[in-house]
Amino acid sequence: MQARFNFYKASPEAYKAVAALEEFVQTCGIEKRLIHLIKLRASIINGCAYCVDMHVKEARHSGLSEQWINLVSAWKESPVYDARERAVLGWTDAVTNIAQTGAPDDAYETLKAHFSEDEMTKLTVAIGTINVWNRLAVGFRSQHPVDQATKAA
Repeated sequence: MQARFNFYKASPEAYKAVAALEEFVQTCGIEKRLIHLIKLRASIINGCAYCVDMHVKEARHSGLSEQWINLVSAWKESPVYDARERAVLGWTDAVTNIAQTGAPDDAYETLKAHFSEDEMTKLTVAIGTINVWNRLAVGFRSQHPVDQATKAA
């Protein structure tokens, strides 16, 4: 696969607007582990290799376990996530796939049991923000860096 073009360079104004939204997400008070969950889960759903690669590395750098990171794609079947994390994962699934899900009441009620309206709004902005990044990266075929290969023993 080849990149279509560099959207950062093509429209610095658009990039700056999305980056400002990202800055809000990073500083609005949402727990970092929840931001990692949102970014990784939405990127997996959207098939964004660039973002999955980036967010796995960021989560690892933040000290989250390999198991915690690796099981995001199968979160419903894994006990490693606590109730708050599961609520965020369910809401991320619902909002990322909103055309199919309509943001169902059960996902909302689960989220509401753990978060205030302010927090739910901020979490939803975080979900929307990573979905914008995913659409830019997938749409324009952004290429993730390829790590130096390791040899199997």
